[in-house]
Amino acid sequence: MKKIALFAILVLTVSCISATAQNKKGMKKVLFVVTSHDKLGNTGEKTGFWTEEFAAPYYELLDNGVQIDIATPLGGQPPIDPKSEDPSAATEDTKRFDADTELLAKLKNTHKLADVKESDYDAVFYPGGHGPLWDLAEDKNSIALIESFYSNKKPVAFVCHSPGALKNVKVNGEYLVKGKKVTGFSNTEEEAVGLTNVVPFLLEDALQTNGATYSKSGDWQPYAVEDGLLITGQNPASSKLVAEKLLNQLNIKK
Repeated sequence: MKKIALFAILVLTVSCISATAQNKKGMKKVLFVVTSHDKLGNTGEKTGFWTEEFAAPYYELLDNGVQIDIATPLGGQPPIDPKSEDPSAATEDTKRFDADTELLAKLKNTHKLADVKESDYDAVFYPGGHGPLWDLAEDKNSIALIESFYSNKKPVAFVCHSPGALKNVKVNGEYLVKGKKVTGFSNTEEEAVGLTNVVPFLLEDALQTNGATYSKSGDWQPYAVEDGLLITGQNPASSKLVAEKLLNQLNIKK
């Protein structure tokens, strides 16, 4: 009887391990690409990624069973925009982020962008903050990665300033955004935060220069646009909307 019981336990254990492996194999996997840039032009102030724009999409995807890896141009800890850590900018997601020791440890050990491959993921998401305007807009690895995701019919999602990472992305010789409906941090929002003459380029202008059909809602209002595989959000308040649209595309592709 003992042998039978042991055998039954063994079979059950193997079955559970196999089922877990199958579940993981079937899980969608998204790459988060985060800025490594921490200088706000020549102001002497710091910048980086905006906490809400990382946290809200991260938890929206995570809570729906999506696996997430994080990569940055330099690897390691990405800079966080100090203003996004101000209590006035706090949300339930940023509070969860601040207390999430597992995620904070994960952020300290991000992958180098040069070491990640599009083929390992189902989609890519870029959080904003002003940092991407300086590094990700010009980063050759990021540019190639976005092109690869899009060319292989995988969703590419951006929020606030991170559509700036699309500035130099081309597919088949044309700017990826050409003829596409997009949004992103507006000129009036940039003016409102007093950085019109600090940023290397105005996102709204750059998207339109590259042939995009840019639209926006009111300043600081939630607004996201989906044009095929390309998903963009206007500002921090749009972060969860972008994640929801991305999640919907991932679910469609089950």
